[in-house]
Amino acid sequence: MNVWDGLKRLLDPSTTMSKDTFSLEDQGHPPASAEQAAHMVADARIHTSALLTRLDRLAQAAGQGGEAIRQAGDLSANLDENVNHFKELFRHPRNKDLIVREITIATVPPIRAALLFMEGISDKQIINGYILEPLMLLGHELRLSPQPGPAAVDLVEQRLLTGNQVSRHHDVSSLAEAMLAGDTVILLDGAAVGLAVETKDPPTRSVSDPKVEQVIWGPNDAFTEAWRVNVALVRRRLKDPRLVTEILTVGTVSQTYVGMMYIDTIAPPLLVAEVKRRIEAIKVDVVNGSGTLQPYIDDHPRSLLPTTLMTERPDRAAAYLSEGHVVLFVDTSPHAIICPTTFWALLQTAEDYYLRWPFGTILRYIRAGALIISLVLPSFYIAMVNYHPEMIPTELMLFLAQSREPVPMPAVVELLAMEVVFELIREAGARIPGVIGPTVGLVASLVLGQAAVEARIVSPIMILVVAVTGLASFALPNYLAGWGIRTLRFMLLMLTTVLGFMGLAAGLHTLVVYAASLRSFGIAYLTPVVAYAGKAQDVVYKPPLYKQEERPGYMHSLNRRRQREIVRTWDPRSPQPDPRQGG
Repeated sequence: MNVWDGLKRLLDPSTTMSKDTFSLEDQGHPPASAEQAAHMVADARIHTSALLTRLDRLAQAAGQGGEAIRQAGDLSANLDENVNHFKELFRHPRNKDLIVREITIATVPPIRAALLFMEGISDKQIINGYILEPLMLLGHELRLSPQPGPAAVDLVEQRLLTGNQVSRHHDVSSLAEAMLAGDTVILLDGAAVGLAVETKDPPTRSVSDPKVEQVIWGPNDAFTEAWRVNVALVRRRLKDPRLVTEILTVGTVSQTYVGMMYIDTIAPPLLVAEVKRRIEAIKVDVVNGSGTLQPYIDDHPRSLLPTTLMTERPDRAAAYLSEGHVVLFVDTSPHAIICPTTFWALLQTAEDYYLRWPFGTILRYIRAGALIISLVLPSFYIAMVNYHPEMIPTELMLFLAQSREPVPMPAVVELLAMEVVFELIREAGARIPGVIGPTVGLVASLVLGQAAVEARIVSPIMILVVAVTGLASFALPNYLAGWGIRTLRFMLLMLTTVLGFMGLAAGLHTLVVYAASLRSFGIAYLTPVVAYAGKAQDVVYKPPLYKQEERPGYMHSLNRRRQREIVRTWDPRSPQPDPRQGG
């Protein structure tokens, strides 16, 4: 064996692998290829057969009116044929999730029928008590004697099924979609139509406290992974018949439900149409949650700053809906997506509105200060120490020089090392399960900081800079924005290391220009500071609620006014409305 063969074996172990070794790579094994091809052929045959049957029915229904065309599906009037079709589609009996229950409906004459549902996502108590029992017992007691075919379907739907939601389907694909959502399908012999009965019971957890957007003063319920529960949490707060929920489906494999919620006559129709257009344009196989849907609808998916707002709080989603926004709920995700959003919304919390207005305003100014500290403090320190030490008072400069004297590394290397260690502690604290994580993070911070100072690897002032910066980053209320600010902080630090204050100024100028160029569903990201579109008081300063008469101008809502100009009419200190203007 020469050196080249030895190197090939080292880099590619498959060259020395025997044919009996398991591998997913194509080794030219005929049995595996034939089996895989057989599955693909069978799948194609199922869909081709359904398509041809549907086309044939459509041809027969042509000229008989719209109702006949709507009922032209691919179901057969033969029960056994339909059941076999579903078994082939769901890979039964290999697939143990499909449950097929063949019964006889107790009418005169008896009618053969079959129930099909998926194990684990359907409520068996409803199936037993409200479907099987009436079909097998109630027909006999009522002495029903329907004609076979569509008349039997009418009788079953109107006299025997006691479920609150029953729908008719004429094709296999729509019935299969209903089964995968948790419904139970009923097929009758002699009828080319199936009934889907609402029996959904997917595994869900109960409503609990928010994990990311916690508040001290305010409600503490949060969204769950069941999007219908999330919609109910919002409807509990907005009891308005104009509140609309449209259901969309994304993902050819996952078939994930997306609930699009908005208030008709308040949300701009152009915004509603644009959000719907972007969701319907998604052609992927799997969408697992809000985080995987967000990049497909964002205006700037590569931006470090999020241009759509994610929230886990129902009260916050309800507040944005009342301003004209569109809210998206993705099944299996406990976060809602709010479209559009502005940069200033990333600095706001739900608690701002539950506190008295001076306190809410102070909190927003504190977060704005935290944003500045988190973004520029390390860069400012490096620029001042390395390039402009004359800016520092003499006594403080001597103290800094004395504290840095035993440290053998440049200040920027020292700062980068501490920032990396801080990020490691933060990530480790988040990944350690249970209540141990915060404790381990705190202990690691204290021990490592003290050890680094005693070992003269870093100076005490550097520990202070990194600690204040990290503390400020935790004050940012939006998790995704926090990630973006931390990344931008490192980029500004690199520029400052090379160019000093000039690099810092150039980086901040570029950042502001870039943020001003961003748009979110047709509105400027920095509005109303950039692209002024009418009065919007609730930005950084939070005015009293009774003075927020209008919705934000940049939303272009159909109904701008949300309350009267003077709402404290009982207060003699308030200006009284002009009686000539009426109520």
